[in-house]
Amino acid sequence: MLKTLFTVFLEIGVCSYGGGYAVIPLIQSQVVEERHWLTVREFTDIITISQMTPGPLAVNTSTFVGLQTGGIPGAVLATAGCILAGVIISLLLYRFLEKNRQSVYIREAFRGLRASSLGLILSAAVTILGLALFQKGKPGGGLPSMLLFAGSLLLLRRFRIHPILLMLGAGAAGLLFF
Repeated sequence: MLKTLFTVFLEIGVCSYGGGYAVIPLIQSQVVEERHWLTVREFTDIITISQMTPGPLAVNTSTFVGLQTGGIPGAVLATAGCILAGVIISLLLYRFLEKNRQSVYIREAFRGLRASSLGLILSAAVTILGLALFQKGKPGGGLPSMLLFAGSLLLLRRFRIHPILLMLGAGAAGLLFF
């Protein structure tokens, strides 16, 4: 199990272009759909916790998944697997990109990567939004969840309320209303 945790998150680390929310569908595919280490609900809870803790989403998620499936050794190995690829690729690509920063080919390749990352982020948003509305085929929050979502979005985008305050407020609302 520990070797598998390491290799799965090494693979995720190699393929996680865009970082952040763009990596959620890839992790979900491996952890929930292929390996069945977590349910969709458990995975969503881990993503939520990962957002609230300092550090990159993929690293935090790998740590929590590793801890849940393999204890402390699993957490260490999953995290190491997740970051190892990025460290190696960064070291190898740094000089090449510095020398070729003005290349039209490099700029266009990054434009394509950004567009792809946006699609991955949208996919993650659709998954999480679906979980807020449906829980095992039954309404999972419905209107209260949607109102909380819309209110949080408004407070974040219009009034620039800090995300930590929004998460704390949403947690308190969840305790009161759900």
